[in-house]
Amino acid sequence: MRILVAMSGGVDSSVVAGLLAEEGHEVVGATLQLYDHGAAVQKKGACCAGQDIHDARNVADRLGIPHYVLDREQVFRREVIGDFADTYARGETPVPCIRCNQTVKFRDLVALARDLGCEALATGHYARRVAGPQGAELHRAADTARDQSYFLAATTQDQLEFARFPLGGFPDKAAVRAVAARFGLPVAEKPDSQDICFVPEGRYDSLVAKLRPDAVAAGEVVHADGRVLGGHEGIARFTVGQGRGLGTASWDGQEKLYVAGVDPSRRRVVVAPRGALESTEAEAGEVNWLIEPPVAPFRCAVKLRAREVPRAATVAWDAAARLARVTLDEPGIVAPGQACVMYDGDRVLGGGFLRAAGSVDSTRAAA
Repeated sequence: MRILVAMSGGVDSSVVAGLLAEEGHEVVGATLQLYDHGAAVQKKGACCAGQDIHDARNVADRLGIPHYVLDREQVFRREVIGDFADTYARGETPVPCIRCNQTVKFRDLVALARDLGCEALATGHYARRVAGPQGAELHRAADTARDQSYFLAATTQDQLEFARFPLGGFPDKAAVRAVAARFGLPVAEKPDSQDICFVPEGRYDSLVAKLRPDAVAAGEVVHADGRVLGGHEGIARFTVGQGRGLGTASWDGQEKLYVAGVDPSRRRVVVAPRGALESTEAEAGEVNWLIEPPVAPFRCAVKLRAREVPRAATVAWDAAARLARVTLDEPGIVAPGQACVMYDGDRVLGGGFLRAAGSVDSTRAAA
């Protein structure tokens, strides 16, 4: 086949290009230039900017495949970085990797692949695409420590049919690097991407301050019972479940306090003992189903954060409100803005974004 490979300049996507070329496919490499704010050029573990683009081009030259660079800075700034800042300003916690996959990566690269006459788009994600009786299915990777299915839950069925994930069956990263070394790729020992790629030195609050200064305006830290315990320097610095950065408001007598909620309208951070944060109820909007939307409540496992183990739950799809109503078997911390991804074993059934209880879904234009 003619296959477009999304090449970020890292070892994973480089190995994908090498493997597909070795199998005899006509491989075309494409790199998205998403940002370049100076520090990105030299920042280790970044992607899609500066040195990474040069690395992708060098790999393509080594493999003897054509390579294209697509400027998507404006789209990325609007639909990923802008959404990142807006989400914090709403008092929620964003998942920019999902937004990036949902917009500039799969939407734009699938369109490019089809324009170039390609029959598939391959990426370096650690996930598995399995041919099922009703079409392509998204499954967790063999290497559960690196599984990225959570970040692919917004991939549509049409995009999934077109996608390929050659690394999904690899046992670990060492095996991937061994293949890179066998191909003689210059990125074989390149460090993995770290943190949020477009945030230099991990200081996301300074980025939010430039785009949404209201999200870094001072306000009060308030106990759930109404007592004012202290102050803060911006709601963008807090997320539900956080226990650090609260200063004198982190302790109330004999109990440690955690962020229980963020009220952007009054610039308040609400804190409470950890037990008060946990709930068995959650709601998710902007749901992308990879199965037929269920008409009756069903049992599954859900992940409410990328790094947590899936937990047993019952999910009911409210088609009128366009909300997935989740009832957890055991209470957990629900952070609005994070993704809720539903699994049947290793298979991803669908996913959406957590909402505060009782909210109404409003699908973003980027979805």
